[in-house]
Amino acid sequence: MADDGRVARLRLIRTPTIGPVTWCALIARFGSAQAAIDALPDLAARGGGRAPRIADRGAIEREIATTERLGARYLFIDDPDYPPLLAELDNAPVAVTLRGDLALAGRTVVAMVGARNASAAACRFARGLAADLGHEGIVVASGLARGLDTAAHQGSLATGTIGVIASGIDIAFPPENRELQERVADEGLLIAEQPPGSEPLARNFPHRNRVIAGLAVGTVVVEAAPRSGSLITARLAGEAGRDVMAVPGSPLDPRTQGCNQLIRDGATLVQSAADVIEAIRPIDTRMVRSPVSRFDPGRFDPGRFDSGGSAEPEESDRRAIIGLLGPAPVAIDELIRQSDLAPAIVAMALLELELAGRLDRHAGGRVSLG
Repeated sequence: MADDGRVARLRLIRTPTIGPVTWCALIARFGSAQAAIDALPDLAARGGGRAPRIADRGAIEREIATTERLGARYLFIDDPDYPPLLAELDNAPVAVTLRGDLALAGRTVVAMVGARNASAAACRFARGLAADLGHEGIVVASGLARGLDTAAHQGSLATGTIGVIASGIDIAFPPENRELQERVADEGLLIAEQPPGSEPLARNFPHRNRVIAGLAVGTVVVEAAPRSGSLITARLAGEAGRDVMAVPGSPLDPRTQGCNQLIRDGATLVQSAADVIEAIRPIDTRMVRSPVSRFDPGRFDPGRFDSGGSAEPEESDRRAIIGLLGPAPVAIDELIRQSDLAPAIVAMALLELELAGRLDRHAGGRVSLG
């Protein structure tokens, strides 16, 4: 990719109000990042707001220089070696920075997550499970957090591990895992969605979790309390159609209540690597070993629903859609049904509203008023 093209793509994704879904829709609609940038003022005005402040070119050029100085590189969603399972997510990250062996993401990957304040027994189990899975040719992905994540990486360093972090590629969190993070980058694969220098803010961890779940054919939760980040990862895995597995624990230990709840709700009970392998093999055969789909920008194009007419919404269309929106997230399909408008019209109107800062997107293809 030419430098100008890379700069324009990063300027677009680093612009406020533009997330992965919007970025892909703009590229599909206008053909290039620069053409999309040029169109932003008009689109935002049609949505009833001001154009978003586009990321500064100089700042992006400095970011690129820092990334290269750190020995990292960018991977864009339409690059041929972008992990195919991750690309299947509607909100897959448009651009990540990485260090290490990207080929690991093309193998069979299982995510392993759990409590930061994990018990010693759970950490020992996770370390052994990761090692056993590695000896079966399975790569283990986790988030380089304290507790279970650390144990999962330690058990799989020798056979293949992927660390996904919520900070920039140069920031280690927790600090005591700096050496482990360097080992993951040197011996495995380290992935960051945030730009270099970014601190691990709380709002970035759910984004990190979706990448962990998206890379894997299934997610194993070893120990987790109710309403923990590990359960968010499990939920995202289920929403992506991947297998959800959990290790049972004592009902007297609050750190295992989340796992027991997952099993009660239908997650696969895991006691050994054999249980994991049995659970993922049908998914592995269908999603990994068969021909895989690559990123298709056409699936994000609002005009893909159009059957010959115009996909440009009228002001009355926008008013009708805004009238159906509220603070509670609603499925886009429901907006199409209730508005009785063409899907292309609804999709384009939502894109305009988002660029104007008047719309928020949520998991599962849902939207709400911003």
